Amino acid sequence: MAHAQITDDGLLHDAIGAPDALHLSGSVRTRFEAIDGQYREDSVNRDQVLALRTTLFAEYDTGPVRLGAEFHDARAYLQRRGSSVGTDVVNALEFSQYYLQGDLGQALGAGSETHIKAGRMTMQIGSERLVARQGFRTSVTSFTGVRLIREGDDGRQFVAFWTMPTVRLPTGTRAIRRNRPQWDRENTDLQLFGAFNRTPVGRGVMLEGYAYGLIERGESQADRSDRRLFTPGFRVFRKPDTGLAFELEGMAQFGEGRDGSPDSGKPVVPVSAYGAHGDVGYQFGGGWKPRLSVFLDYYTGNRREGRIGRFDTLYGARRFEFGPTELFGAADRSNMVSPGTRLTASPVQGVSLMTDYRLLRLDSATDRFSNSDVRDGTGRSGRNAGHQVQVQVEYDVIPKVVALDLGFARLFKGRFLRDAPNAPDPRDVNYGYASMMFSF
Repeated sequence: MAHAQITDDGLLHDAIGAPDALHLSGSVRTRFEAIDGQYREDSVNRDQVLALRTTLFAEYDTGPVRLGAEFHDARAYLQRRGSSVGTDVVNALEFSQYYLQGDLGQALGAGSETHIKAGRMTMQIGSERLVARQGFRTSVTSFTGVRLIREGDDGRQFVAFWTMPTVRLPTGTRAIRRNRPQWDRENTDLQLFGAFNRTPVGRGVMLEGYAYGLIERGESQADRSDRRLFTPGFRVFRKPDTGLAFELEGMAQFGEGRDGSPDSGKPVVPVSAYGAHGDVGYQFGGGWKPRLSVFLDYYTGNRREGRIGRFDTLYGARRFEFGPTELFGAADRSNMVSPGTRLTASPVQGVSLMTDYRLLRLDSATDRFSNSDVRDGTGRSGRNAGHQVQVQVEYDVIPKVVALDLGFARLFKGRFLRDAPNAPDPRDVNYGYASMMFSF
């Protein structure tokens, strides 16, 4: 369901008679997922997982200063040996946030609100394609550092931040299967920083510009590499209640990195990569409020030795654009050219429907496809990765308290995912999930 940060008071606040200055809320989500077929090289063809997520948020507002913390417990059960379940699902007994926030009011201009937050926090910026608080994923990514936000009544927003993204633990297969608690960590070997600005340009159109930097000093771990990336970009969009809607976002990426872990033996080489998303649609009025749109996603891949051309999505979210993640999640913002169409509607109060179709093609025939590890270094398997369709139904059983989320996705494999040298079972991939969340 929604992936916004927890801010509103819930049932817990009223149940214990908490004062207005103390904000309390929480949630418990249970989701069962199953997959038949596989696009990964070394994962089982049939898998399942029962993912449980519990959150508890508290914030005390003294006026100019706020103290906040969020507890997050993410666990997985029933998965099979050889499962792809990792720290995107399992992150037991963790504090995803603990921070101090200073509210500066209109210190940076009349008609604006400014605050500075320091500590461990979650972030979602702009389109959330590069920095996001993931909502579908069972675990979340936290950032420890400092962030300044200035907001205006007309939708203006300026954000500047320096953070150390947390490394989710544990990483060992046995520890993940046992849901072993281990504190996440952060240090200056991994830094994310940047600035973002959004401003209205007239007729409901908003313009965003941003620049993010990432510094990662490699360690002798499989999940860490050497990266020094600079990612500038822009986004222009219009999303009215009814009428023509559109969005265009372009991103570039420069710097240097290692295409693998430090112990892979690969050298650090220059990075030159690009990404873009565009869509245009029409939001109809009426009872169902249907919205029909067409879109195109383009993200570069590696084309030659001695240079990295595969786009890095940093800490972006994927569910809202590419379908369910965790056991599924074949599509990512790398080495992909993907046009498609999407339809959303709300036939009755509290019910939302979404279905979409996308063609999946490789930008580079010699690089691995998107989020998979399937690759044909000769390029002879072509660029056709296949087609993907998905359907999602969301129902507010009790508004703001109980929510049901059901989804199905199918990946019809193309020639590349069937014929590449390390391609898994050539059968198509079917995936489904059922989720129930109780908010309090």
